[in-house]
Amino acid sequence: MIRTRSQHTEAKIAAPNGLTELVRGTDHSLVAELEPLVRKQDITLDLHSIGRIDAAGIAALISLYGCARDAGHDFSLCNVPSRVANILALVGLDGILLSHAPNSKCEVCLESSAA
Repeated sequence: MIRTRSQHTEAKIAAPNGLTELVRGTDHSLVAELEPLVRKQDITLDLHSIGRIDAAGIAALISLYGCARDAGHDFSLCNVPSRVANILALVGLDGILLSHAPNSKCEVCLESSAA
């Protein structure tokens, strides 16, 4: 469940509680949870807890980015650990998805909690 507190049409959210890897098996639940939000407003996703990402995780982020863009909104990432940021850079997504330098701070306005 996500509690919302946002300004205008922009919100910053934390990765769902307990999510430490964005890999096959966690990708679909992240997209299912965030897709309705990215269709309604600009979203910055805080990835500070994510230690590993694979191709499925990258595809999930691309999917969320595409959904947001199709709806006229922005989707970006912040507090990205350097290991994950390096992978995003290798596939050319750092310039598209990273809103801040790796490990920079962003204030999280939306928080995830277990349902």
